[in-house]
Amino acid sequence: MKQEFVDKGLAAYKEVGIDAKGYVCDVTDEEQINKLVKQIETEVGVIDILVNNAGIIKRIPMIEMSAAEFRQVIDVDLNAPFIVSKAVIPGMIKKGGGKIINICSMMSELGRETVSAYASAKGGLKMLTRNIASEYGAYNIQCNGIGPGYIATPQTAPLREKQADGSQHPFDSFIIAKTPAARWGTPEDLAGPAVFLASEASNFVNGHILYVDGGILAYIGKQP
Repeated sequence: MKQEFVDKGLAAYKEVGIDAKGYVCDVTDEEQINKLVKQIETEVGVIDILVNNAGIIKRIPMIEMSAAEFRQVIDVDLNAPFIVSKAVIPGMIKKGGGKIINICSMMSELGRETVSAYASAKGGLKMLTRNIASEYGAYNIQCNGIGPGYIATPQTAPLREKQADGSQHPFDSFIIAKTPAARWGTPEDLAGPAVFLASEASNFVNGHILYVDGGILAYIGKQP
């Protein structure tokens, strides 16, 4: 993550009166993460809530994807949550509990063309979530996941643009047809589930993946 994005986030917090701190590191580097967690625990305190949100995707047909490209996706989307969670859990145990939220995906459940690495990583992240819950639940640590559906963001904007003839983009039509809510999700749709899983309201929820997808997984067979 670039410092400019961290600074932008800190400025947004400051506008609402929150004194936040921001740090930049490589989440795939175990040594960096261990040092950073110790630094945060010294400067701020034990981490109560961890959200493993870093992620990348490479849309490449499987037989055209190199092993290096596959490993890169696995490294960021699966190894990093393992590394960061491993570094944070000891402090949570000492403090008497904590919350870990892993950002999974619909692809934790599905396979699609060109996303073999991403689906493999997110499927693995689902199981890592359940394993952390089963291994450390006795320490009052709740580990759950959020599985976003198709979300309207700047990254997906090209998929929602009108075509030259004024028609919908084919993928936009596909998502609206397949989603019972008949729309794309928004970042705001993810806020409530995240707050719930980070709060005491979810103290007896553990090892669960909360899919925020407008119902698409429940009705994936809906036809246009």
